[in-house]
Formats: sequence, C-alpha cells, structure tokens
Amino acid sequence: MLDPDLLRAFVAVADHGSFTRGAAALNRTQSAVSMQVQRLEGAIGAAVLDRSRRGLRLTPAGEVLLGYARRILSVSAEAMGRLRDLQVEGIVRLGVMEDYGTRLVPPLLAGFAAAHPRIQVEMVTGLTTPMLPRLGERFDLVLAMHAAGDGGGTFLRREQAVWAAGRDVSAGAAADESGPLALALYPQGCLFRAWAMAALDAAGQPWRLAFVSHSLAAVTAIAAQGLAVTVVKAGLLPPELRRLGDRDGLPPLPEADIRLHRAPGLAPAGELLARHLTAGLALPERMARV
Repeated sequence: MLDPDLLRAFVAVADHGSFTRGAAALNRTQSAVSMQVQRLEGAIGAAVLDRSRRGLRLTPAGEVLLGYARRILSVSAEAMGRLRDLQVEGIVRLGVMEDYGTRLVPPLLAGFAAAHPRIQVEMVTGLTTPMLPRLGERFDLVLAMHAAGDGGGTFLRREQAVWAAGRDVSAGAAADESGPLALALYPQGCLFRAWAMAALDAAGQPWRLAFVSHSLAAVTAIAAQGLAVTVVKAGLLPPELRRLGDRDGLPPLPEADIRLHRAPGLAPAGELLARHLTAGLALPERMARV
C-alpha cells in the first residue's frame, strides 16, 4: 500500500524542485521530508528522485509514480471532504420564484436531501424582489430574476421572457383590435409585469389587467382558457400554453438573468446548498439564451 503521507512529501518535493522548498510547503523539516521520500522509495523498490549535482530530477519510476500520487491524493481529499459534508447540520431558508420552485428546484432538493440528510431546507416561493432585502434575516439563499446584466449574486442562466396564451386561442384573439389586450399577470414587484406593460405602452397597444394573482397556476389557468395573455419564461412554457410573438402583433420582451444570492456570513449548510443549486442550474451564458 502506498502511504498518502509519503506520497504527499514526494509530490511536494517534485512540485517545488527541492527538498527545502517542498518541506517548507508542508511545514515540515527538510530531514523529515527526506526520510519520507526514502521510505517511499524503499516501499516501491526504486528511486523516484535523482539527486545529482545538476539538481533534483524525477527518475523514470518517479515520473510514473507522480501521476498516480496526484490522483491518489486528490481522491483521498475528495473522500474526506465528502465525508465532512455528510456531518454538516443546519436549516437553510431558500427563497425562489414559483416556476423554478415548482419545476426545476424540487428534483435538485431531492438529490440534496439524499446527499445531506442532516440539513433541512425550508423553501418559500413567490416574488423574489421583496425577498432580497431580507437576506440574512428571513432567507439564507434567494434564487431571483433580474434584468439581463443586473442584480449581483451568482449568474446561473439567462431566460427569455415571452408572451403566452392558451393553445386554442387564435393569433387574432391575442391582439384583439376591438378592445384593449387582456392581461393575466402577477402583482406589483414582478419584473415580467413591468416589462409587459412597458412594451405594450411603447408599441401604443391598449391593454387592461384582466387577472392578477400571486399564483402561477391561477395565472396559467386563466391564460389557458383564452381569457387573457400572460408572460412566462420561454424555457418553462407551461404545456397548457403556446408561445406568442411578432406574428400575433405583440412587441418583443427583454431577457432576464437568473442569479443566486447568498446571505452575508452564510453557514456551511447554506454554502453546500448554494453549490448544489449552482451545479444543477448553471448554464454557460451562450447556452442559456432561448
């Protein structure tokens, strides 16, 4: 068996090109590191370092061993980190948009719960704008939507805002010239609501708020029945709705950034969840465009 302590000493000397610098990196004496390398050479039955006047060089055996040594130490560190993570306890309070909270985040939380059984997650869904000022007070993490390029936090992906209506609603009904366009939207504070109103006003198209609710399911149901048009993320278009666009006489809408915000002094349990959500949701910006 290859002793990880001996391998660590060998890698340090190989990386720094001398016993003195390698020992300093490990915070050990030169003699102690030299002895560890000698023990390693005795264990494998071959010299790993050529100690000539021209300096310190890897022998053929040392060149072969170095790659394995790095892999062994890396896997060992990964295993220890994973085992430490399993011992982390705590409660993490997560705020998230309803569409993400009902479709994308639950499968990630299931995987997180299996990997970290001692961490409890309390999730609140709704408008995230009022959640952000309460980071650290009410929330440890907030998964929020911002105008593209704004918002701070950790960028995860970009979503395109699109108009949507019921699958059986005709294109003409979406932009009814006989009266103002009926809208089903969310309360004040919703970025999509502000964008929809601003885009219609800029296009000179009359509109009226036919339905307002905090509930994504309720807004979707109203739009699906053909009673109003709504705004959704293109990547999360509900199956009951279809995407509308220029051909329907509706103006284009902006893109939004999805960003993860951490409370100051986030506890280890929260940091573990933040890394898990980032790994599950993050996309390169060029791939996140719809």
